[in-house]
Amino acid sequence: MTGQRDRWAELTGGQAGEEYARRFARLAESGHDVHGEATLCTALLKPGARVLDAGCGTGRIAIRLAELGHHCTGVDVDASMLAVARREAPGQGWLLGDLARLDTLGLDTDFDLVLAAGNVIPLLAPGTGVTVVGQLAAVLRPGGLLVTGMGLDAAHLPLEEAPVTLAEFDDWCARAGLALRQRYATWSGDPYSDGGGYAVSVHTRPAV
Repeated sequence: MTGQRDRWAELTGGQAGEEYARRFARLAESGHDVHGEATLCTALLKPGARVLDAGCGTGRIAIRLAELGHHCTGVDVDASMLAVARREAPGQGWLLGDLARLDTLGLDTDFDLVLAAGNVIPLLAPGTGVTVVGQLAAVLRPGGLLVTGMGLDAAHLPLEEAPVTLAEFDDWCARAGLALRQRYATWSGDPYSDGGGYAVSVHTRPAV
């Protein structure tokens, strides 16, 4: 671990797994589409792609991507979230680990796509963002994609204010050798406008 608690742990105490799963189950039961992230990622991928769900939580997205034919590994620092993922999909790969030390988990470095949804980036431990982005970029194959979703204001975050701006995030990506390919306002692919409160970003590791 980095020695500093991430913002998610500060908010939940690392015990949010069951309630998080129940919340999305209620949304699905009420008719909401809870698979927007997986749908967008699949549109970016060839069949049978290798995906790393970084900050996978209860495994909702990784499980759906596997159902769609992709090969998914999930990593999360919250053991309570991973307990749900392992119960729901015991045959998938779930790893407990800090994204700032992803290189200690023995992962391959040829993933087609790395996903960091669910406000993973804003909820990292303060000061670790550039390190985490560098670690995520390092496991992408040339031409691979980093796909992130993040709130940019209090209305889209469980925080009083956004700790990361898009300019800062894009700088972290550039320092990791990634280039912005596309940016959306939602997981449905709505166009992003400057000043929007939420951004879905697709960065690519340029092919050699």
